[in-house]
Amino acid sequence: MTQLFQPTCILDLKATLGEGPVWSVRDHALWFVDIKQKRVHRYDPDIGAHRTYHAPSEPGFVAPKIHGGFIVGCKTGLYDFDPVTGNFTLLTHVEAGLPTNRLNDGFVDAQGRLWFGSMDDDEERPTGKLYRYDMRGLKVMDEDYVITNGPAVSPDGKTLYHNDTLKKHIYAFDLDADGEINNKRLFAQLDADGHTPPHGEGYMDGPIVDSEGNVWVGLFFGWGVNVYAPDGRLIRKVDFPVSNVTKIAFGGRDLKTVYATTAAKGLTVDDLTAQPLAGGLFSFRSDIAGQAQNDIAFL
Repeated sequence: MTQLFQPTCILDLKATLGEGPVWSVRDHALWFVDIKQKRVHRYDPDIGAHRTYHAPSEPGFVAPKIHGGFIVGCKTGLYDFDPVTGNFTLLTHVEAGLPTNRLNDGFVDAQGRLWFGSMDDDEERPTGKLYRYDMRGLKVMDEDYVITNGPAVSPDGKTLYHNDTLKKHIYAFDLDADGEINNKRLFAQLDADGHTPPHGEGYMDGPIVDSEGNVWVGLFFGWGVNVYAPDGRLIRKVDFPVSNVTKIAFGGRDLKTVYATTAAKGLTVDDLTAQPLAGGLFSFRSDIAGQAQNDIAFL
């Protein structure tokens, strides 16, 4: 039995950079990616089945479509992905003029719009942007990021959160019904008080918002997941036995089973010896439910 706030490795995957977990109610399965191994994964918790698909380039996220199938954001653009055939069909290039950039984290809002970020794959230049993609096309919503993560949206649909990973910041924006954002402000940050715990606080990775409006953030090099109240207060840390926790997803029939992707990227040989489950898929139970995964409505 998965324990309350006690992460257990359920799939020893050895992912280089596991990311982007999403829970598909239609499939009753978890979908996620390994960016550096160029793979899309499906995990069926009822029977413990695991299937792997090979993406055309580094996949940053996988997002379900309302009529079936997925959109996968890769280094080379947005792809339509058919899990029955395993085929990836290019929909559009996103940043063809920035060869060192790739797409990173993504999210679908309650109106079925796709949001995602880009980043410099060398993790040096502020060439990353936040995009919105809907029936009106592709639009840059914010920019000047080295590494983007998120976004995620509050239960009332009025606040959008987005991470600047290297700055260790979570930003909040006002989000209106038309999908426009404004009033960018700092929501939370790491190392704000100058105190560094024994393992270090790490970097803000992927965010997600639960049904009560709390923001859960994976911590890369931070050994866990931080949980922030809607007012930005840190209210919980879920500790992990591995240092690189990238993102969580709420799943299961009650949306209280939490799945977490992790990464071996950036770890030394000694680190990997000390963290044999690095890159695994983890799970634990929460006493708060998540929000149901939204589907892309316009494709």
